[in-house]
Amino acid sequence: MKRSWPAMTLISPARLLRPLVACVLALLVAGCDLPQTGDTQPGTPARLGSEAAARQFALVVQTVEPEIERYCRARRADGRCAFRIAIDHRRRSAPNAFQTLDENGQPVLIFTLALIADMRNPDELAFVMAHEASHHILDHLGQQRRYAEQGAREYAEIAARSGASKSAVRRASAMGAAFTARSYSKQFELQADALGTRIAFTAGYDPLIGAQYFTRIPDPGEEFLGSHPPNSERMATVRQALASM
Repeated sequence: MKRSWPAMTLISPARLLRPLVACVLALLVAGCDLPQTGDTQPGTPARLGSEAAARQFALVVQTVEPEIERYCRARRADGRCAFRIAIDHRRRSAPNAFQTLDENGQPVLIFTLALIADMRNPDELAFVMAHEASHHILDHLGQQRRYAEQGAREYAEIAARSGASKSAVRRASAMGAAFTARSYSKQFELQADALGTRIAFTAGYDPLIGAQYFTRIPDPGEEFLGSHPPNSERMATVRQALASM
């Protein structure tokens, strides 16, 4: 099924820097009511202006995307490494970045305008971009789907053996899919942090500076069935990945 992405602008990494800056700048200016991050700690880097944010995004796309594809081609045998960058320019979208697939199974990295505006330096943006790309390189979407299918089967079988009704079996199947897929999400995040560290570093950025973005977002801590690990664990993963290089 063809995916529908409303209010999306696809960015071709092959574009020259100036047109890419102009494209991102136009979108940032159009989204002038972006939410502000409540940074009150001394020493927190200041938010960039629209033009600086646009140039930063364009530069990071141009320098990180080739490294992303190089790592992808070395690790994936299916050839699905033609990354595209998409900007979600809905003005009320929260700061976010994520990876998905297009109708041909090729990877798409999506950034909201709020996230682009909230990146305080190129190291932060490069790390986030490399992290999201790592989810595809490591086939986390495929693994998550397989785990969900396995969990759905196991929960449905248990419910059926206990004499549950058909509707209860269906509910158990859905619960098993959600629970099993969720249980691996923290592991996937740490794996993406480790590979993202390597990609950002080889692209010429400092992952330790980039990972400081974690200090400006809420710490999920040890939340039961949370999707992200504690910030301290993520920082430790980045340091370990750098040390291993």
